[in-house]
Amino acid sequence: MKKTFVCSQVHLKSVFFASAAVLVGLLFAVPVHAADAAQWGTYGKPFAATSPWNSRPVAPVFDDFVIPASTYKPGVAGGVWSTGVFLAHAGDAPVTVTGLPKTQGLWDPDAEAFHDVTVPRWPADVVAASASDGHADIVDPVTGIVHSFWQLKKVDGKWVAAQYAWTRLDGRGWGDPAQYFQGARAAGVPTAAGLIRKHEINDGDTMYRHALAMSLTYNALSPNPTYIFPATSADTDAAKTNTGRIPEGALMMLPASYDTQKISNPDLRKVAETLKTYGAYVVDRNFGTPFFIYVENGAGFDLHKGGWNNTVADDLERMRVALRQVTAVQGWLDGIGKQVVLQEKMNLLSMRGPWHLQTGSTAGTFDTWQQAVVFPATGTRIAQGNYSSRGLHPLSWAAAEVGKTYRLTAKTTGDAKLRLQVREPSGTSVYFDSGELGNGESKSFSWPSKTAIVYVYAISGVGGPSTVRGELLQQD
Repeated sequence: MKKTFVCSQVHLKSVFFASAAVLVGLLFAVPVHAADAAQWGTYGKPFAATSPWNSRPVAPVFDDFVIPASTYKPGVAGGVWSTGVFLAHAGDAPVTVTGLPKTQGLWDPDAEAFHDVTVPRWPADVVAASASDGHADIVDPVTGIVHSFWQLKKVDGKWVAAQYAWTRLDGRGWGDPAQYFQGARAAGVPTAAGLIRKHEINDGDTMYRHALAMSLTYNALSPNPTYIFPATSADTDAAKTNTGRIPEGALMMLPASYDTQKISNPDLRKVAETLKTYGAYVVDRNFGTPFFIYVENGAGFDLHKGGWNNTVADDLERMRVALRQVTAVQGWLDGIGKQVVLQEKMNLLSMRGPWHLQTGSTAGTFDTWQQAVVFPATGTRIAQGNYSSRGLHPLSWAAAEVGKTYRLTAKTTGDAKLRLQVREPSGTSVYFDSGELGNGESKSFSWPSKTAIVYVYAISGVGGPSTVRGELLQQD
């Protein structure tokens, strides 16, 4: 179903390590497995060691809501609703992906615009999942980007899709306030995130060393809030059709006391051990399945080999009843066992536009891969403004707070300039004006009001090409 943004959210309460909690966490931390020695941020081990996907909670506290039964039984599988993860190589040719026939075009939620996307290296073996979501992720280690598509397919020999988003291969694997949509799942994450991968299934380990990706159905998912940290998005109609209590972005876990030794199927036992240690993030909605955990397509993973397995189905039902949402933690350990803060201060400012030309004849355009406005070479300065306040995406878990100090820093090339104004809602009165800032220049100010809006201005350099982006960080 269509992935989009919904503004209502709440915090996942986190209480970080007291000295005693540090000791307990380190004493009972899961030992670093041999697989953890592999390089982070790679095709086989995506995202940073500090990513929520690769981190585990210490002393989680659980809600009491039970995932309800529904039309079907819970599942752990690949298939038409899952995804493939395809590795690009330096010699692969580029491919341009356009919008689906008879639509406005390919939707880019980060830019909030329709436009074609040329992926510079397209693997020859790309096959999108065949169900209506049509998921496929392409990992390009040359650029360090994961390209994520929704409703991808070939029509008359050409690749088309409904939606495109991207994330850094060595990043968090989740959206942030500036780039709030970083993948094709409803929660704004790539479909490769949390996926049980082919190379992990028979690696000899007792668990998967990362959080898993899970979907729930309508009677489990919450209508308000529709998502929480670390998610930045939810399904379009979530507020109208969900009837449960679990928002997307929630971390679901089995309690430490859950007896996995009673699970006879070793593949399911490995999943259960992972749910006790890392858990699974809710990243999407499905139709009629209480919970579904995603496996990479082509992995040969099958809990019902030779036909329906009642024992497996019963174990999955017991897991459904035992799974709980994590509502608080004492802290987090990253992928190498170090303390980490997941909800760090993040850049609030996007340069996405919409832009209105003030001076000059050719406007600069927003490049999602550079997260910047890109200007062509010009003999005279080009100035443009964004008066929509869309430079700040309305995430409640990252909203600007009245009275807090924020620092604006310009990140420009080619002698370009950045300017930010914070205004009252009508736009007539100006609370703060940074003036034109060159590369590396900063200004600090106190956030004035809950209803304040922002005007963003990008001014080109003169001569060669130039770019403008900015960083807006809370200081206290």
